Amino acid sequence: MRRAPVVALVGAAVLLGATGTVVAVAGHRASPARTAGDPGVGALFLNGSHYCSASVVDSAHGDELLTAAHCLHGGSGGAYLTGITFAPGFHDGVAPFGFWAVGDELVSPGWADDSDPDLDVGFATAHHGTARIEDVTGANRLGTNGPFTRPVTVTGYADGSDTPAVCARTTSRQDTYQLRVDCPGFATGTSGGPWVTKADPRTKLGTVVGVIGGFQTGGDTDDVSYSSYFDDDVATLYRQATSRP
Repeated sequence: MRRAPVVALVGAAVLLGATGTVVAVAGHRASPARTAGDPGVGALFLNGSHYCSASVVDSAHGDELLTAAHCLHGGSGGAYLTGITFAPGFHDGVAPFGFWAVGDELVSPGWADDSDPDLDVGFATAHHGTARIEDVTGANRLGTNGPFTRPVTVTGYADGSDTPAVCARTTSRQDTYQLRVDCPGFATGTSGGPWVTKADPRTKLGTVVGVIGGFQTGGDTDDVSYSSYFDDDVATLYRQATSRP
């Protein structure tokens, strides 16, 4: 299973700058930007270790992240995780764009109350001083109500690996509100990793139409991954997440 650890951040080895923004996590370092893949995809951290994946999605405020709901909230009457940080473009122990504090987590009531696998999608914001993450990394557009079968590139960070797994495959329909993709090497930790279609060859950015999650919280084997289908419920959740003042 790809379920994220549902624990609060306690005693994490996180270094803060003068403004209170995260600049480093113990065991990893920030460096000048260098990443071969989608710069808007990165790792989510708790207690100094990455445990899930996320990506930057276009918004008016330029600070929105997309991931699986179970990476943000315990579900079934549980609570939101606290103390999460995000490292876009993370690779080889390096955070090329720094570490960003994660807040404003939002999941659907269907996930928060009942862990509905068809609603395993969540949004959050990423902040680092006055910088807008979208200006730094770029962002994928959110795509909803599209076809169940289409080519995508899937990216995610498996536990114990500082290099993202990347796979290009064609999706299929798993169930009424579930997508499936057959990609090897997507182990625990890749939850929340985006499924991107029509990516620009130069920027690697495109339209995100799924995230690893949903059925079996993303999949019981490393070779098959699932996503909740991005329908009107996801579009509504996105509008709610991005419509704050």
